[in-house]
Amino acid sequence: MAASFAVGSLCFLLGPFPGYLALVGPTADAITFFVGSVFFTVGGGLQTWLAAPDRRSADAGRAAWWAAVVQSAGTLFFNVTTFRALQTAVIAPDYDRLVWRPDAFGSVCFLISGVVAYRASARRGWWPRREGPGWWQPAVNLLGCVLFGVAAVAGYVVPAEGSVLDLGAANWTTAAGAACFLACAVAGLSARRGQTADSASAAANPVTTSGPVQRPSRS
Repeated sequence: MAASFAVGSLCFLLGPFPGYLALVGPTADAITFFVGSVFFTVGGGLQTWLAAPDRRSADAGRAAWWAAVVQSAGTLFFNVTTFRALQTAVIAPDYDRLVWRPDAFGSVCFLISGVVAYRASARRGWWPRREGPGWWQPAVNLLGCVLFGVAAVAGYVVPAEGSVLDLGAANWTTAAGAACFLACAVAGLSARRGQTADSASAAANPVTTSGPVQRPSRS
């Protein structure tokens, strides 16, 4: 799941950069966005599957389930949007403006998902509680969702002939939001590797283990 989100985030981080567009061309740039949206969908599907067993449990499990379901719906909207952008790039190879306009419905789904996840996280008032590994991830994930929403608004107001100011805002907020998602995904991968290493160490040294080996969390 984390690997899928990491690859998808990396695609959305690279795609908006003008230098990347100039290097690979509009069609390859549009493919980058579409591939990223597919990896987002794979990650969202896995997240939904992993959260399903706890969907009827206490607040945290229920929140994780709803956050995953709503986010997965948003990824499907992005699949449609990026595929349309890919079609546009193929039909009009001289198209040098906004290759991907963030879909409003997808951005709203991401924002709702981020709010649900953040509300269920440990907080002191509005601010996250700095306790335990990954305490910052719900806040950074929500920030990424907000930035994608801003990109959707900026992309919507870009006229057909293109506005440099709005185009730049759409591009950099898309990249910044993707960077937030990438940071959370990489942190998830690092935590998973740490859990695997601890489990392997405990299995190799059963005598020195002070307690039962905990099952790695579904992440």
